[in-house]
Amino acid sequence: MRILCSMARCWRRTPALALVIVLSLGGCQRAEAPTTAPLPQVTEATVVQQADALLALHRKVLVLMADLREDNEAQRLQAQAIGLQWFHQQRGLQQQLAEAVLRPGSEVALDALLTRIESEPTWFDADRLAFKELLQHLAQEQRGSQQLTGIQRAKRIQDDLTALAEVEQTYAAELGAVMGRLETRGIELKRERWDDYVAKLRALYPREQLLRDPAALLALEVLAPLPGGSAPALRGPAPERELFGAQLPPKTLLLSFDDGPHGRYTDQILEILQRHQAPAVFFQLGQNLGKVDAEGKVSPGPGLKVAQRVLAAGHQLANHSFSHGLMSKFEPPKVRQEAAATEALLTAAGRQGDALFRFPYGARTEAGLSAVEALKLRSMMWNVDSLDWADPIPKSIAARVLAELNKRQRGIVLFHDIHARTVEALPLVLEQLQADGWRFARWQGGQFVVSDPATQAPALSGNSGYRDSHALVIGIDDYAQWPKLAHAKRDAQAVADTLKQQFGFKAENVELLLDGQATRAAILRALNQRLADAKRVQRDDRVFVFFAGHGSTRRLPSGREVGYIVPVDAGPDDLQAGAISMPQLQEVAEAISAKHALLVIDACYSGLGLTRAGGNAASQNFVRDNARRVARQMMTAGGADQQVADDGPGGHSVFTWTLLQALGGKGDLNGDGLITGTELAAYVAPAVAAIAQQTPAFGSLPGSQGGEFVFALRAPDAAEQTLSGDSRQLDAQASALAQKVDRLRSAPAAGAASAVEVAVAGLDGKPQALSTPAEAPALSPRQAAQRANDRGLQLYRERRYAEAEAAFLQALSLQPRFSLAANNLGFLFYKQGQAAKAVPWFEQAVDADPARALAWLNLGDARLLMGDEALAEVAYQRYLALTPQHSRAAEVRAWLAGGPKPKPPV
Repeated sequence: MRILCSMARCWRRTPALALVIVLSLGGCQRAEAPTTAPLPQVTEATVVQQADALLALHRKVLVLMADLREDNEAQRLQAQAIGLQWFHQQRGLQQQLAEAVLRPGSEVALDALLTRIESEPTWFDADRLAFKELLQHLAQEQRGSQQLTGIQRAKRIQDDLTALAEVEQTYAAELGAVMGRLETRGIELKRERWDDYVAKLRALYPREQLLRDPAALLALEVLAPLPGGSAPALRGPAPERELFGAQLPPKTLLLSFDDGPHGRYTDQILEILQRHQAPAVFFQLGQNLGKVDAEGKVSPGPGLKVAQRVLAAGHQLANHSFSHGLMSKFEPPKVRQEAAATEALLTAAGRQGDALFRFPYGARTEAGLSAVEALKLRSMMWNVDSLDWADPIPKSIAARVLAELNKRQRGIVLFHDIHARTVEALPLVLEQLQADGWRFARWQGGQFVVSDPATQAPALSGNSGYRDSHALVIGIDDYAQWPKLAHAKRDAQAVADTLKQQFGFKAENVELLLDGQATRAAILRALNQRLADAKRVQRDDRVFVFFAGHGSTRRLPSGREVGYIVPVDAGPDDLQAGAISMPQLQEVAEAISAKHALLVIDACYSGLGLTRAGGNAASQNFVRDNARRVARQMMTAGGADQQVADDGPGGHSVFTWTLLQALGGKGDLNGDGLITGTELAAYVAPAVAAIAQQTPAFGSLPGSQGGEFVFALRAPDAAEQTLSGDSRQLDAQASALAQKVDRLRSAPAAGAASAVEVAVAGLDGKPQALSTPAEAPALSPRQAAQRANDRGLQLYRERRYAEAEAAFLQALSLQPRFSLAANNLGFLFYKQGQAAKAVPWFEQAVDADPARALAWLNLGDARLLMGDEALAEVAYQRYLALTPQHSRAAEVRAWLAGGPKPKPPV
């Protein structure tokens, strides 16, 4: 039995655990017209009771959803309709809990709720995931506290969320299999832990009883299956009166989002839609937009501004009722009142043109439909349900939507813009659909208007679109029959770490062969049995191969030369039998099932790759085209007549050091968050040539069809982004070399306005021109600020302080309350001995985010350096309250107790 601890609070992990359905708080938006009564009193007992009731709903939905595969269409519809009603009940309870424990004077009740979630012994870890979005909301609210107790409570909640993330990751694949509901063939794997957990829940809530619940009887009364669709339909009205996905042309979809607007997630979804140039319809709840009094006077709420941003982005606003009530039980005047109030708010937001309506839950009657039609509203339903309200796994949500669309070949897709997981799932869906040639539709002028695929020019997103990633990484220093090398083993280890830590390669998918492990037999076994295994490596995967060691060349009687990579057990006199030739590597590359493969060879004479030039110039529809095209690319450290330098900066060869710099972000030449194989070569080859007597080569191998291997850059975590005394920098040699590379390399600067040609050597030794991608679309201020901060971090690590200062100032000009950038700018000054200039920026950082522990530490260090011990003590106390186990906590605590002054590692 394993214990997961959150500070001094532990969650007990039991053997029968599974990830379960996480139902959304919807951002805990305070509805203007709540449908549930407020809590009568904020007491510990009341909060615990509400939490238990919320969990009961969570478990009931789980039992309903567990057997959907065995249900027929009518039973699935019934179960989903009941579950959706329970979801909204649970969402209401979550809102009540949030409002109750955030009231002034309710700290004891909040602590009781947290203790219940953290340590109730009868709960499974999976049960606690029902409270994930509630905890996220509480963390956001507590983060703004200026009181020490509030800051400590925010830290406690964040620790809880970190533990939840571990639980979710552990069971993500298991839940994805259950929630995905995809048709499968062959052997079905057993899920003993899941089955045991569900069996316990079934004992508490037998499914047969749940289906006889009053909510189930109500669902049966007002719902019936649609021909060819999965959405509820009323009995009686003709389909011509309503819009359904079956009315769309083949391979066409319309995106729709319900229950918004949301203060955070709607804007994030707008950014994603903008990148993919995908239109959507947003069905808004009136209570999220504002109020309407009895005389029809509109009082706008904060959500109205979000709705206006939806319109400004070119999307359509539509009516989803005022209160999300079960309108099939409403009398026609009540239906009309709900719809008319929301219409008034949509008009206030600036909505013009076609007026659409969607009944909550899809529950409607003939009279209700007539009531909204009297307001000149057209009912739009759906035939593809993402179930994002019930499924916490973004990849599972995406898989469900793609499978349903491929099955129906057209559809109106139902999402909700009130969930973080929808934000994560949406790019996965859009990238694959655009790769497969689907078209987007909008409702305009009383008809579906379908976009031309040629006009859908998606920008590259942060997701590289691979199912899985595999790598073989080889590094050999300790040769027996060849001269020993100094840095090849370290090069390989660094590349392997980069793949896992920065690019999401699973540890079990990265095979690392070092020194004595890298025999010829072991390398060929890994290439031919592991990477060429079609069951392990599939069509939508990527494969990366890296070799650091000796290379050699053999001249054939015909005069043609053949290049080899040299395993640890190869002898110098029999390359044909002991080494691995470039043609053998090419054969392996052709045999790999993966869509994209990239081979990088850091060895002497490694430039004898082969015959073809580099890939095609980046097309406008890169995401779609690249997913269709096979890529077999190779980059080598030098040409056939060159030796490769083993001694470079940072304990690496010059080539690998530059490769790592590129993968750290410098290879993203157009600033779109992705590094393609061509961009990698366009950065590395000129950079290496500028600082060493070698010319890296790049090109495509036989079997390539113009595709590109893609690395998707990830955002650094908080610790990596926050500058402090522990932040690492390049040594003087590496820093000087980095500056020289930036000055001398011929590749274009990041963010070039259009495609630029870069001259590099081809694998055949002949010069070629690589066309680098054009600049990515304009970023939002938030994205641009983050990009500027990231650039400042890179420049700081290279000791380029003036340039780093300009980057951090740019980030703060875009987002003035960007706590991270303020801290980093302050530390930049502190690092240069300018404590007085640093203090105001540290103060700005903790004012914007009082929970930023390292900013408090930096502020304490700066004030101490200025001789202001009283204010330093205040800052240090806050730092210790937030991170009592930090590496410097002991020395700070000792000084506060009368010991020697702390000595920051600067």
